[in-house]
Amino acid sequence: MTSWAQVRDAGFEVPEGRPVGEMVAELVGMLRSPDPVVRDRQAYSVLATWIGRGVLSTDELRALGDEMVPRFTDPEIQARTFAPLILDVIVTNGVFEPSWVPPFERWYVAEEDLRGYDEKLGWLHALAHGADLLGTLGQHAAVEPVQMLRLGIGRLLTPTPYVLRDMEDDRLGYALAATLTRDDLTGSDATDWLDPAIRQLSNPPAEGITPEVTNTVRTLRVLYVLADHGLRVGDAKKLTRIPQADQVKTKLADVLRIVTPYYL
Repeated sequence: MTSWAQVRDAGFEVPEGRPVGEMVAELVGMLRSPDPVVRDRQAYSVLATWIGRGVLSTDELRALGDEMVPRFTDPEIQARTFAPLILDVIVTNGVFEPSWVPPFERWYVAEEDLRGYDEKLGWLHALAHGADLLGTLGQHAAVEPVQMLRLGIGRLLTPTPYVLRDMEDDRLGYALAATLTRDDLTGSDATDWLDPAIRQLSNPPAEGITPEVTNTVRTLRVLYVLADHGLRVGDAKKLTRIPQADQVKTKLADVLRIVTPYYL
């Protein structure tokens, strides 16, 4: 067994004496650990760093991605929520399979456990981790951006008892904004995905403002700021502008005005 704490402390250098594939298999097993030190600070940190440094081959990355997909239906929450993080790093580093997208979509909109942090399990962050992958897929040429925009608003509008915390609404707002930087989106593409929010917010339940409404409004406020100001995408030194920013802001104002008429 490799001392992964030592690997981390040594700058994530690849240990000698063991095949990389064997070590990756060990790390993949650790990714489902309920111990946040083992899962997050060791397994995820090492895997993400090695992927970014090109330690794994294209075939190894594809196999790793294939191994992550079944975890979207895993009974353990930490196994489900760390799968999109690994897939995000893999896709960011140039390996993508269309078959990874539908299982991610099904999981993201249906996940019921939206805890950000748990005292025993550590960071879970289902919504934020999924948002990171959503934003990466939304910028990928092989993925329809409208598909990711609809997934994002679908996730927000799904009933939940959780009000988001730990900046998760910012993560999803950024992912939606990054997707909207695609220059192949038409004006209607960039705005029509918000129609379900208008319909749902216009027909509030008897109990008043629900957690999903709060989550939606807060996330769309983030998106409004990014549409107005621009955002940093990837390693870009300058801000990237959303091509349809004016139309997006107008439609966002229409949505927000429904529940916050006092400032719009």
